[in-house]
Amino acid sequence: MTQTSSPPRARKPRGEYAKTGAKRMAILDAALEVFAESGYRSGSLRDVAGKVGMSEAGLLHHFPNKSALLAAVLDRRDQHSLEFVHFDDEDGAVALRGLVELAVYNASVPGVVELYCVLSAEATAPDHPAHEYFIGRYDQTRANLGHAFETLERDGRLMAGVTPQGAAVATIAMMDGLQVQWLLDRDVIDMAEELKGFLGAFVDVDFSDLRVITDAGASPADSA
Repeated sequence: MTQTSSPPRARKPRGEYAKTGAKRMAILDAALEVFAESGYRSGSLRDVAGKVGMSEAGLLHHFPNKSALLAAVLDRRDQHSLEFVHFDDEDGAVALRGLVELAVYNASVPGVVELYCVLSAEATAPDHPAHEYFIGRYDQTRANLGHAFETLERDGRLMAGVTPQGAAVATIAMMDGLQVQWLLDRDVIDMAEELKGFLGAFVDVDFSDLRVITDAGASPADSA
């Protein structure tokens, strides 16, 4: 008698893997919400687990500790930011326009902005769990922005006396400072408009006709 072949073994792992991936994303979204509302130190793993309907032990199956969860949350935030800012484009103007769009979006998620500002200040302490993350993030952002400004310098669109590296450092400082001022008084500061004015002072880039993204759950694809 000929045996019927059993279903391919790979099917179930693929399904389980997809479920695991979806659960991890749900945990990260919940953690971002908890940390944004309560801060990293006050936000508990139990709070995060409760938001996704699982036990703290179940959460630790996906992330071994709170520090690992924080690192994954920050990485997820960065990945979302890269949906706006395309540093790989050979026209540096694309990246700078993306920064302004990101500033518009950030104004719709104040809790996330506050979390970032608080963590970046706290993480200056060498023993903070996000210390190495922020060192790496600033290094990478300076390099990416430096490249964007280099392409503009190559095309004759960077103002005389401005260096790509100096422009990169100043832009990061401007964005971080705007976020703090905006958190203190949102009625006075318009982050996107201030950033456009700042960048327009030393690059020849058209910042008109930018996408307006104000929904906290939106992405560039959503608003296209």
